[in-house]
Amino acid sequence: MLVLALCIWSAQAQSGRKHVKTAPAAPVPTPTPEPTPVPKKAEKESSLLFYVGADRNDTYATFPFTYYDAVVKGCADRLRAGSSADVDVTDRSLSRGEAIKKAKSDTGTYVVLLTLRLDSMARSYDDLVLEFVVFAPGTAKVTTSGNSYPTGTRAGRVVVDPGTASGALYRERLLQRAGEDAGNRILKALHVDVNIPRRPNSFTPDKAPQLHLDTSHR
Repeated sequence: MLVLALCIWSAQAQSGRKHVKTAPAAPVPTPTPEPTPVPKKAEKESSLLFYVGADRNDTYATFPFTYYDAVVKGCADRLRAGSSADVDVTDRSLSRGEAIKKAKSDTGTYVVLLTLRLDSMARSYDDLVLEFVVFAPGTAKVTTSGNSYPTGTRAGRVVVDPGTASGALYRERLLQRAGEDAGNRILKALHVDVNIPRRPNSFTPDKAPQLHLDTSHR
């Protein structure tokens, strides 16, 4: 009887116990994907801007418009090739007054004015001089100016002549080279790196370069 009573008491004690539930495992946090960064707008390599034009209505001399096209193209091409600057050109006539006005009104643009004239010691219609002047943005002050010679490089009274070939296309090519020379000199004056490419061999004067002494002053 004693053993039976102990068994009954043990069974009741077991039934009175509460089962402790196991706490569920904490969920593993899922990493939140970071938003894809919006690419920033690429900054402009250079804020330098050139505006190139030619005075095509010079009252002292009248030249074909193709001559002005040639010098503008040559100058603009060199400004583009020798720097990361943007270059804008105009095919209409640009007077000195208009160039100054544009430079003053635009604080980020250098205005390049090109003018063709006959050499003061000209012996023929082919003796041209390309005058260039650059006006600073905002103030229109002259930052640089000079002359380029389509028929050669003048140093005092000595001229290096590329030859005696003639013809409209040849003359326009020489004018384009004068424009290129003006562009190189402008970049150097503004302290912009200049990478001067080698000239192609496709344009070769009929004769080798010769030195000519100018004796017209005698």
